[in-house]
Amino acid sequence: MVWLCTQGGLPGYPSSHGCIHLPSEFASLLFAASPMGMTVVIADQQNDPTEVVHPAALSPVDARKGKVVKVPRLSASEEFRWQPEKVTEGPISIIMSRDDRRVLVYRNGVEIGRSKLAISRPTHPFGTHAFIMQEGLGIGSSPILKNASAHRWLAVGIPGHADEHGQALKSDHVGRIQMPPNFAKALYDILTPGTTLLVTDAPILEQQTTGVALNIMNSDQPEASDPKHRYLRAL
Repeated sequence: MVWLCTQGGLPGYPSSHGCIHLPSEFASLLFAASPMGMTVVIADQQNDPTEVVHPAALSPVDARKGKVVKVPRLSASEEFRWQPEKVTEGPISIIMSRDDRRVLVYRNGVEIGRSKLAISRPTHPFGTHAFIMQEGLGIGSSPILKNASAHRWLAVGIPGHADEHGQALKSDHVGRIQMPPNFAKALYDILTPGTTLLVTDAPILEQQTTGVALNIMNSDQPEASDPKHRYLRAL
C-alpha cells in the first residue's frame, strides 16, 4: 500500500485508494511527522467521539422506579443547595471530596444538600477516612460549624486504615475544610448520633469524557520485524 500526501488532484487520472488530497502546507507538515512504517487508517465514514458520563461514586436510586436519581451540579452562581424537605427523617451521611471540592449530604439515601468547599493547602491529600457521630460532646469546636460545640466522632476501620478504628476525629482530617456559613449551620442543626462522615481525596461527582483514547500516530518507530507494519510511504 502506498500512502500519498499530495496537494490538489491528479488531472486526467483517478486517485488511488491511498492518495489523500490535503492542503499543501498541512501535507508537508504531516509528511515530516510520519515515520517509516507507521499505521494509516483510511475510512469513508466520519466518526465523532461519543460522550461518556461516568456515574458518581454514590448514585442514589429511586426505590419505586429502580432508576438512578440524577442530581444537577451546582451552577457557577450557586455556593450550595439545601433541600431538607425532600426527606424529613432517616440516617444522615456526609461525603467530602478534596478532588471535587464538594460536600454531599444524604438523608435516608436521598441527597438533601450539596455545597462547594474551600480547602486550605488543596494539593495536600486527606486520605480516605470514615467516622460515625457518637452521643455527647467532644473537645473543642465543631469541624462542621466553626465556633460551635464539637460532637464526638469516632473512626471506622476501613481498608488501608484499619488501625484507625475507634480513634477520635482529628483536626487534620477536616480542619482545612470550610463551608459557606449558612450551609454549615443548616447541616450542623440536623446532625444526630449515628451520622456517618466520609472524607476522601477521590472524586465523588459524575465525570465526563469523550470516548476511549485512540492513538492515531506518534513519534515512536515501529518494530521492523512486525508484519502488521509493512506499509510504504512515497511522495
